[in-house]
Amino acid sequence: MTVHLYNTLTRRVEPLVTRDEQRVAMYVCGVTPYDYPHIGNARAVVAFDIIRRYLEYRGFDVIYVQNFTDIDDKIINRAREQGVPWQSLPERFMQIYFEEMDALNVKRATIYPKATENIPEIINLVASLVERGLAYAVDGDVYFEVRKFPRYGALSSRKIDELESGARVEVNEIKRDPLDFALWKAAKPGEPSWPSPWGPGRPGWHIECSAMSLKYLGADFDIHGGGQDLIFPHHENELAQSLGALDATATFARYWMHNGFVTINKEKMSKSLGNFFSVREVLERYAPEVVRYFLSAAHYRSPLDFSDQGLDQAKASYERLRLGVLNMARVLGSPAHDVAPGASLSPLHARLATVEADFRVAMDDDFNTPRAIAVLFDLVSEVNRHIGDPGFVPTADALHAIADARAYILRFTEVLGINLLPTAGAEDTLAPQLMELFIELRALARKEKNFALADIIRTRLHEIGVVLEDTPQGTIWRLKS
Repeated sequence: MTVHLYNTLTRRVEPLVTRDEQRVAMYVCGVTPYDYPHIGNARAVVAFDIIRRYLEYRGFDVIYVQNFTDIDDKIINRAREQGVPWQSLPERFMQIYFEEMDALNVKRATIYPKATENIPEIINLVASLVERGLAYAVDGDVYFEVRKFPRYGALSSRKIDELESGARVEVNEIKRDPLDFALWKAAKPGEPSWPSPWGPGRPGWHIECSAMSLKYLGADFDIHGGGQDLIFPHHENELAQSLGALDATATFARYWMHNGFVTINKEKMSKSLGNFFSVREVLERYAPEVVRYFLSAAHYRSPLDFSDQGLDQAKASYERLRLGVLNMARVLGSPAHDVAPGASLSPLHARLATVEADFRVAMDDDFNTPRAIAVLFDLVSEVNRHIGDPGFVPTADALHAIADARAYILRFTEVLGINLLPTAGAEDTLAPQLMELFIELRALARKEKNFALADIIRTRLHEIGVVLEDTPQGTIWRLKS
């Protein structure tokens, strides 16, 4: 089956047809590093990390480019407020960004270009647009003339005549039209600047992504990604200026992908509304593996409502998967029993024959992580039922099937970036040891006829998803199916 994805530009799900066979060239808009990353930033980064991981799992060589907007009004203004050199802010917060995304198990991009390191490419692109008559210079500023680009609005499904002046577009008196947007900004006193044909200045916001994606990936690259809030004006402007600078028959990006908003009580999370949470704040209260699971469990295009309840549910679900893997490890540590020749194979084999196909069907369908995670839980439940069957015998065949099931779970969670072995790949041996301790304490309580305590131990373990079963060979534990 072919990977299919939703293309914002065409507004339909399409098969992925790459420019180069078995290679995906992918550009994802990064952050402006002037403050701590917030959970909305993390949602976008994790969403495209999963997409990148799955494409690699499917055998593609992925070139993943993610930029840093390291010169911007926000950076200049924040540095001025704090009385620090403007360069110090992006340097500091890029380091923090890497630390926090590493904690969330985000793979490093192939390239992290910065706007300030690509000024010559940006100037050349602006000059090309001026030469083609799509941009004009006024008092050191350079603007893209929107009405000279007939396809403007194609990405966001907006019509030029319906766009209201001042609504998310720059308005000033020197532009020919309120819809025109800045490609190059003339330097103001005390601001950082670079020399250009129009005088000292710095890049506008949108032009940097066009320059850097074309530099590192070339025209007709495969996937351009970012959050839904970037569709207009950022990506709309980027598409117009990029196509304007390319030959008439050229394509800029084949597919445009956008992740859904993070909301608080169904309202979009944003710094302007003051209802945002930094990644740092969230990681102080929840393990990074739980936060990663929370960000992965919803479909990337769906809104994700942020709440303690949602994170608590993610924690419970994550623990169920983790304990399932530990339960399998416990059983795999058992010695194999001999069986008579001709004994039937483990019933797990039938499930294992289709599990990878089920996972692929889910992820091939526009990276449907909820369906993919459901495949994981179905497999964990199947193994738990198998292990918990009173007639279960750890034969070599049964242990082989359990080992295969465990390998599938770890392989699929690796694709999702959900680390079930957070101790650097080592098995967590503490949980099995604690369970054996509970079993010993319950046995001691029963021996001393303290049945009330024995029942409390069993009941409380059941409440957190652990079942104790008394067998002729002793008490065993398993996770609830």
